[in-house]
Amino acid sequence: MNWIILIIAGLFETGFATCLGKAQETSGKESIYWWFGFFLCLFTSMFLMFKATSGQDGLPIGTAYAVWTGIGAVGGVIVGIFIFKEPATFWRLFFVFTLIASIVGLKAVSH
Repeated sequence: MNWIILIIAGLFETGFATCLGKAQETSGKESIYWWFGFFLCLFTSMFLMFKATSGQDGLPIGTAYAVWTGIGAVGGVIVGIFIFKEPATFWRLFFVFTLIASIVGLKAVSH
């Protein structure tokens, strides 16, 4: 169950990065909504990360943090490509897939 919570926390990390980018692109009332989304996603991500790593059955913090930030990084690149129209070069995608393989490897070797 902690792995599922951690994955959801990583998705919320992608959410707060997306909201931050959109808040910087907009102005007025729309910007306020994006800032609200940023803080909501930030709090939720941190809370879920805490839940996944706390307690006797909690995940090891080193592995959990690497997976959490990895999910956020991969999600940030995907959002950047599809929402913010950033380039999807071969090397960029190559290293994203390398990062995904590393995340899966960490999960496979952790207890």
